[in-house]
Amino acid sequence: MKNGPLAVVGASVLWGTAGTAGLLVSADSIALAAARLVIGGAALALVAGLSAKGVSAATMPRAGAGRRIPGGRGGGRVVTSGVLFASAAVAAYQLCFFAAVGRTGVAIGTVVAIGSGPVFTGLLSWALHGRRPSRRWAMATTAAIAGCAALIVGGGAQAGGQMVSGVLFALLGGLLYAFYAVTAARAISTGAPSGAVMGALFGGAAVIMLPVLLWRGGEWLAEPRALLAALYLGLAATALSYFLYGRGLRTTPVTTAATLTLAEPAVAALLGLVVLGERLAPVSVAGLGLLAISLVAVAVPERRSVARGGAVRERALESQP
Repeated sequence: MKNGPLAVVGASVLWGTAGTAGLLVSADSIALAAARLVIGGAALALVAGLSAKGVSAATMPRAGAGRRIPGGRGGGRVVTSGVLFASAAVAAYQLCFFAAVGRTGVAIGTVVAIGSGPVFTGLLSWALHGRRPSRRWAMATTAAIAGCAALIVGGGAQAGGQMVSGVLFALLGGLLYAFYAVTAARAISTGAPSGAVMGALFGGAAVIMLPVLLWRGGEWLAEPRALLAALYLGLAATALSYFLYGRGLRTTPVTTAATLTLAEPAVAALLGLVVLGERLAPVSVAGLGLLAISLVAVAVPERRSVARGGAVRERALESQP
């Protein structure tokens, strides 16, 4: 797949619609997040299971063998255990995110969680795998985060008295996102099918979040509009989006992908403008422009580097079915 950055941006666009879709539901945010993850995780696990039936036994050793799995025979177990921990991080991220926005407000909690994700992703990739982010990535990521901050300032976001704990929850959410993104990218880079990795991550998260959904109650799903919104959030804003994200990770470095996901708050802001009738201050418009420029800056060089033959691993992954 040659258009990895486009797939990641497509996933981010779908994520950006979640907030507007959630306004159609009267359920509390924790129940909505649990329903979204249960539906989306189950769908991803089902797709992964159906795809696995089409893979012959002869191809399985090839996908898990060779120099791309460090540690020889034990490398597969390391990857598997990492995916299991990452599925718990997926579920914990949802809880931290909604705990953050409940304390700081939607705007601040969202931007701190999403904006810190690329920073933590770059640091984790460097610390765990020795992949030092480039200067261009650092500059583009800084500009993108500044653009997100401008969206908040222009919106005049207000926060309650629980700001410190809310920001800490948001930062923890950004770290959890970075952990499962880096883990997924690592598993995919060893040759595991991207659909299978995402199915394992979110299928496991769905199992974890099912008791949360039962605890919060699902009576609200009996309302047709709420059910449609939950299905959209689960199937489109979760299952389809993370399928695209996994495909994008096959040819896009995880640090670049994390920065590209900052398109999410831009999409959310535009939907608020067009669908909800919200207004953007001039500083918010400038923030959107800065965000768009930084996303282009971080995506285009990565695609050129692949075209020049500078990334052998990406080319090898592109040849996989």
